[in-house]
Amino acid sequence: MAPQKLIMVVDDDPFISQIITEALLSDGYKVERANDGLEALDKIEQLVPDLVIMDYMMPKMDGPELCRRMKNSPKIKHVPVIMVTAVADVKEKVHLLESGAEDYIVKPFDLEELLARVKVVLRRSTELGIDLNQMTKLPGNVSIMKEIDNRLKSAEKFGICYVDLGNFKAFNDRYGFDYGNRVITEMAKLMRKIIEDSDIQKCFLGHIGGDDFIAIMPIAFTDHFCMELISRFDMFIMAFYDPEDQKKGYILAKSRTGEMTRFPIMRLRIAVVTNDKRKLISAGQISSIAAELKEKAKQKDMSNYVKDERRE
Repeated sequence: MAPQKLIMVVDDDPFISQIITEALLSDGYKVERANDGLEALDKIEQLVPDLVIMDYMMPKMDGPELCRRMKNSPKIKHVPVIMVTAVADVKEKVHLLESGAEDYIVKPFDLEELLARVKVVLRRSTELGIDLNQMTKLPGNVSIMKEIDNRLKSAEKFGICYVDLGNFKAFNDRYGFDYGNRVITEMAKLMRKIIEDSDIQKCFLGHIGGDDFIAIMPIAFTDHFCMELISRFDMFIMAFYDPEDQKKGYILAKSRTGEMTRFPIMRLRIAVVTNDKRKLISAGQISSIAAELKEKAKQKDMSNYVKDERRE
């Protein structure tokens, strides 16, 4: 049986909030409520609901601004929004859709129509969410390729950071897959936290698979992102090793040839491909450059990042 969908209702009018909530509950959804935009943003980041129904006009933060902040957050940008508005003007409708809302409904509205819109938006979200990695909740390869293609078509300077966990396989062999999955999950959270703490705009995070991640952002942020990620990773990863292994600085695991070998504590290797000094024309070209840079990063026995500095 599929788990109940969680819907956040955001409205400063208690009467409207209550009737929407009752309709959703009677239709089998779980519901959380917030009275204004600031309270809602905090709850959405904590709970990550399946859908948010928000009023256009609210105190402290209005609907369009709340929606924009959601869509700029790697953690909750995928959460769909239905905006409830009393404004029937075409320009205002365009404005709220430009803020990132997936749909809108005009007051006074019929509850059956609202429930129908909820079902449609959730269905669309589920179809799009097929590409989300179920463990990290980050977009997978289909979305990654679309994002790279969009950046290539834009006139902006951008950087693509390919993030790899060195010695992850040995860790998996030593501690088991469940523990390895915990590292992957926490790694995704760490990347999101850095993006949020550093207020990096127009950033895309993706999970290529296994211990490989990707971060795409304006070029001005790449050095800071890589240095911050390395610094935090080197501290947080130690907690996943037994005290004895921490003290030794390595673990014993079988190599690819089947021999017991010393593997150092996991290291972070980042390959950074940019269009700063050369024109990038395809995902294949970017992947080839990244592979070269990863080999350079592997030569250092420490967490590090290597940026593409070659010109045309």
